[in-house]
Amino acid sequence: MEQEILKPLAVLAMWTMVMWIWMYATRIPAINKLPKPTEAGGDQGWTGAMLEGLIPREVQWKAHNYNHLHEAPTVFYAVALALAFIGQGNGLNATIAWAYVALRIVHSVFQATVNKVMPRFMLFALSSLCLMALSLHLLLAVFH
Repeated sequence: MEQEILKPLAVLAMWTMVMWIWMYATRIPAINKLPKPTEAGGDQGWTGAMLEGLIPREVQWKAHNYNHLHEAPTVFYAVALALAFIGQGNGLNATIAWAYVALRIVHSVFQATVNKVMPRFMLFALSSLCLMALSLHLLLAVFH
């Protein structure tokens, strides 16, 4: 099995955990400053939707990005594993995978700190092109 593509896969998985830590390191202190949910009219805990508008948006940006890391990257994980499994995980595919991961990490940092829509969209679009290329390479390989 070709292993090189598993390296960027592992880095993105670990980056997702870094974002999880960053999210809770900022979110828990912000939540602790809020009145208890029972004081806000309910008898259950806070939900993500309830927190929108209650805690600073800069704190919410980390949570939004953490959620984003469970969307398109799930396709990346599947495609990267399939490419590794069929022996197509080195060379150009590994390079494209590294580009995808680098763009997703930059996207995360940008969204979690600055969060300007157009530059963030450009980072997302570039990473999506990488994912499309990897998906196309997988498609061509399995039907060849």
